[in-house]
Amino acid sequence: MSLPRAKLTKNFPGCPVEATLSFLDGKWKGVILFHLMDETLRFNELRRKLPAITQRMLTKQLRELEESGLVSRTVFAVVPPRVEYALTALGDTLRPVIEALAVWGEQNVFCYPDGRRLRDVAAEQDLAAGATVEA
Repeated sequence: MSLPRAKLTKNFPGCPVEATLSFLDGKWKGVILFHLMDETLRFNELRRKLPAITQRMLTKQLRELEESGLVSRTVFAVVPPRVEYALTALGDTLRPVIEALAVWGEQNVFCYPDGRRLRDVAAEQDLAAGATVEA
């Protein structure tokens, strides 16, 4: 199998960060990879873990991850058909990247019912110390 090709823009041709992010672009790819880090999953198991994704979008994202060589798709010849998705060896090399994103999110992002917001750690420390916040 040949190595996957990055989708590069004209801004920074050849930039390793841009090239790497091109394989993770889209709202769902990183989250799909996160869930596949621990176990092989069937399509509907992934859908249950990602309730906000549509079936069409999950199919599209899985196909792109498979085409890039990050995810493998195994079809079992049974009735009804069974398909499982797993990280490939190449996909598993992204484990430290995905784990680092998870840690950063835990430390810097609050999830509110009306959306996500970055934490202002300095402001939180000031509040904890008794300082007032100016609007």
